[in-house]
Amino acid sequence: MAARGARLLPVLALLLASCAGVPPGPTYLNPVLDRDFPDPAVIRDAEGWFYAFGTQSESAGRMLNVQVARSRDLVLWEHLGDALPEKPRWASTKQIIWAPHVIHDPVQRRYVMYFSAEPDASDGKCLAVATSVLPSGPFVDSGNPLLCGERFEHIDPMAFDDPRTGKRLLYWGSASKPIRVRELAPDRMRFAADSSATDLIFADPGRAYSRLVEGAWVIYREGTYYLFYSGDRCCGSNVNYALMVARSKDAFGPFELLGTPVIERSAQWDAPGHNCVVTDDAGTDWILYHAMRDAPRRLMLLDRIQYRDGWPRVAGNRPSDTPQERPAIARDR
Repeated sequence: MAARGARLLPVLALLLASCAGVPPGPTYLNPVLDRDFPDPAVIRDAEGWFYAFGTQSESAGRMLNVQVARSRDLVLWEHLGDALPEKPRWASTKQIIWAPHVIHDPVQRRYVMYFSAEPDASDGKCLAVATSVLPSGPFVDSGNPLLCGERFEHIDPMAFDDPRTGKRLLYWGSASKPIRVRELAPDRMRFAADSSATDLIFADPGRAYSRLVEGAWVIYREGTYYLFYSGDRCCGSNVNYALMVARSKDAFGPFELLGTPVIERSAQWDAPGHNCVVTDDAGTDWILYHAMRDAPRRLMLLDRIQYRDGWPRVAGNRPSDTPQERPAIARDR
């Protein structure tokens, strides 16, 4: 009996550590969030918390408009519920809300969320904007869409403050249309006066995973802009989806495409894509993205980025399925 109890102690300690939010060891195993959490986008607040925002999903019998989860270490996540509890008034009769991205505005001292929604008046899709004083929400819609279209070309927004020029930019796009960028006004609530959209990455049926291109995420590293994106088909039947990247010396391009996927399907994981990138306290970049192993749920995965020959790569070009070293996160921040 004593021997059996001794064998159970390490297991009990592991469970207690997990419940307390304490990392149980130096490694982690995908997925880092084992629930439907599509299109993850992450921001870190001044206290060191990481907040992830995801596309609408059902939870406890009700639909969440915009999911939000919180973590100290990018590995152990606490699901917080709905960051946008009230639908926009112009999209109040429908439940088509997805692909949120949140950025902090230090001047206005608020968080700004960009997301996609389908308006009541048509079957097209719109870019929208909402604000909150807290990263977890509740976010409140601005009252009017930012930009609407006939189909779903105006989706998947990603806000980016260009460190080289100081411009506030918004990237978006899908529906076999290009990924685009346009400058935002200083208040981030509308596009800059006299600005126009610049086409960056074009759909190409002859190129792998490029019948449509979407899910833009931009980072700036050592003088180079890296634009991550995804294509072709993330969901439903005939899934064919992977995560790609392009690079440029300017936020407005032109962008050079890497010819191979950063991450594509494996024997265990299907349809990896729609990522974000976050940097740990050691300066290492990590990629958070969704993938499926029991469709239609899209779970959240995490993998380390390595730079080779000026390009970001993930080991094996596949989602990891063995224990990986955790991100380096300071505990006293």
